Amino acid sequence: MKEFNAPFRILMGPGPSDCDPRVLRAMSNSMVSHLDPAFVGVMDDVQTGLERVFETDSPLTLPISGTGTAGMETAMVNMIEPGDNVVVCTAGFFGDRMQTIAERAGGIVRRVEAPLGRAVEPDALRTAVEEHRPRVVAFVHVETSTGVSQPIEPLVDVLRGHDDVITIVDCVASLAGQPIDVRRNGLDFVYSGSQKCLSVPPGLAPITLSDKAIRRLDQRRNPVRSWYLDLSRLRTYWGAERRYHHTAPVSLVFALREALRLIADEGLRERFERHRTNHEALVAGLEAMGLEMFAGKDVRAWTVNTVVVPENVDEARVRGKLLARHGIEIVGGIEELKGRIWRIGLMGSSSLERNVLLFLGALDEILAEEGYQGPRGTGVTAAADRYRTA
Repeated sequence: MKEFNAPFRILMGPGPSDCDPRVLRAMSNSMVSHLDPAFVGVMDDVQTGLERVFETDSPLTLPISGTGTAGMETAMVNMIEPGDNVVVCTAGFFGDRMQTIAERAGGIVRRVEAPLGRAVEPDALRTAVEEHRPRVVAFVHVETSTGVSQPIEPLVDVLRGHDDVITIVDCVASLAGQPIDVRRNGLDFVYSGSQKCLSVPPGLAPITLSDKAIRRLDQRRNPVRSWYLDLSRLRTYWGAERRYHHTAPVSLVFALREALRLIADEGLRERFERHRTNHEALVAGLEAMGLEMFAGKDVRAWTVNTVVVPENVDEARVRGKLLARHGIEIVGGIEELKGRIWRIGLMGSSSLERNVLLFLGALDEILAEEGYQGPRGTGVTAAADRYRTA
């Protein structure tokens, strides 16, 4: 078997994102045990860094050893007991996945649905809460399948006065890319993934729990249905006891620590502004080319941008040419949106002005080859104009 050398890629899909060289170097540190005193210090640093990024002071903030879906499953199996009423707000594929896992955890799920490209309306949630009396309400902040950013505050406002309701929020595609305000919004169980706006390789799922969520965990009547994801066990490893639970992915934790250092160096608010500016420049360029954004203007995510594929254009062939010719990865739609949209990620280390301008120029060239009749040469100019006024 020959040595493998990964091809050059500019990762502009919905994840993973590019990793900063500092993050990759951190992964090449010498291997130590997951119980080594030096690694325990790394764990402390990671927990402190995650608290800053989540904007919380929760004592139960840690990375789950697994991808973002492991974070989702951790939330559901720890917060839901068999027979609990649950409301899941869904605006796409990952809201649907929330529902599936909640049902497997034994929840009786009431679904609140939004049309694709739109966010869930607060009045629809209000009706569901009044009728279903849930113990848990779950929703996705940035729906990766549609590029919709669900406004958090209006949904949280609906739940004021329902002190027994636990909120579960999927921030896989938004943590460190868009404001979440965990403490100010009073969110209870928030989870994310390492490979998106944090720009760490896939394999970790940061989570944080409010005091109310910790009490719910402590007061469970039944054992958590997953042994591996049972936080009553996991927190003894990440807590002061440092009691063995599993062999943590040491090198990934090294990488996460360095990524959190990078975020601190940049500043969280400055990082949000970078993501917003690059999103707006990309949209300006795409619309100047005559292309239509899929997500509604008032609910567009900064991190995952969805654009409608023009008629008579082979969306997969365009993506293939972008990858083969320029090393740029974007991704098509899934489920009902397969073949209808492109998903363009601007997350973490991939959210750069040079990537936006390179992509728009490459797309302009390839669309012309594919017979698209829209304006030529306008995308890069419009994006550059947006950067000049930022």
